[in-house]
Amino acid sequence: MNMEINPSEYKILIVDDVMSNVLLLKVLLTNEKFAIATANNGRQALEQVDKEHPDLVLLDVMMPDLSGFEVAQRLKSNPDTADIPIIFLTALNSTTDIVKGFQAGASDFISKPFNKEELIIRVTHQISLVAAKRIILNKTEELQRIIAGRDKLYSVIAHDLRSPMGSIKMVLNMLMLNLPVEKIGGEMYELLTMANRTTEDVFSLLDNLLKWTKSQIGNLNVVYQDVDAVEVVDSVIDVFNMVAGLKKITIREEKPEKLPVCTDIDMLKTIIRNLLSNAIRYSFPGGRILLKVWQEGNSLHLSVTDHGEGIPADSIPYLWERFYRVDKSRSRHRGGTGLGLAVTKKLVEGMAGEIQVTSNPGVQTVFTVILPLNIRAGSRVFWRISGSLLNRDRFL
Repeated sequence: MNMEINPSEYKILIVDDVMSNVLLLKVLLTNEKFAIATANNGRQALEQVDKEHPDLVLLDVMMPDLSGFEVAQRLKSNPDTADIPIIFLTALNSTTDIVKGFQAGASDFISKPFNKEELIIRVTHQISLVAAKRIILNKTEELQRIIAGRDKLYSVIAHDLRSPMGSIKMVLNMLMLNLPVEKIGGEMYELLTMANRTTEDVFSLLDNLLKWTKSQIGNLNVVYQDVDAVEVVDSVIDVFNMVAGLKKITIREEKPEKLPVCTDIDMLKTIIRNLLSNAIRYSFPGGRILLKVWQEGNSLHLSVTDHGEGIPADSIPYLWERFYRVDKSRSRHRGGTGLGLAVTKKLVEGMAGEIQVTSNPGVQTVFTVILPLNIRAGSRVFWRISGSLLNRDRFL
């Protein structure tokens, strides 16, 4: 069934070297309210396509200079005209000719002499497809604008909330360091630690949301600079030791004294924070978490091992999907959003690295991150992560 269209909004190019055929087709289609352009040979047809930008081409096959097949092949080989539908209108009606026409890029085939009603129906059908495609493209562009606006709004909200939340987190950490349980009492200390844990969860969520939305709208820049990976790890663990302490979980480190690396400090912290947060969330109370940092060849290796519930083998391929959670009811109970690992993978790959996971449910789970050790020592390199693509814009 053809969709309802306004024929006057669509232009048809009629190409035939016989003037009487051109005039007949022009009268028939003008009566249907279509806009019409004409050409008397193949070369003129190509010129008219560039000039008139038709929505459909009615194309004769047997013409003296360029055949209809040659014209169609040229139109289909040009990205600017490849999407214009072509109906061959010809006395050639053998199976070989029809196959050749479709191979040249025809959308339909009408044999001469043609039936008026058949011609109108076939033309209207092709124009309906053009109209439907326009609607789909317009709706797609509108949806992309809506999504971009939504992601930008999320980014602004996350950014504006992240800064004050970071300040609150810092104050709570200072209070916990300077107000031991003996001084304020067990009940107050427990409330303080719960507030600290909640603040850390909210800060991580906002940080992940900010980075994810920035990556979707192409505003997430990777800024490489020379740092000590061990110092970065230590700064994150200092905070998470308190969070892990709420479940009586011990975080143990295996690391060299120093490990110079050229990387993005903020993104490396986010990666470590997400992996530690995940390990703590799914570890059993009183358990142990091992964080290892080491150099292997020209790569920085970082692994986080926990001895908690683990991940079923059939769930591992989906871990990196946004908002995917292995057990939704379990995640709701423990506060997981399913965003952290998706962001982690995007950041790791954005820094030209890779992330691996192995799990033996009920025994241990190991996440391993591998990053280039030195992109370019002594330089600041900016890479832009955009959606699933990585655009490299270097300013050395």
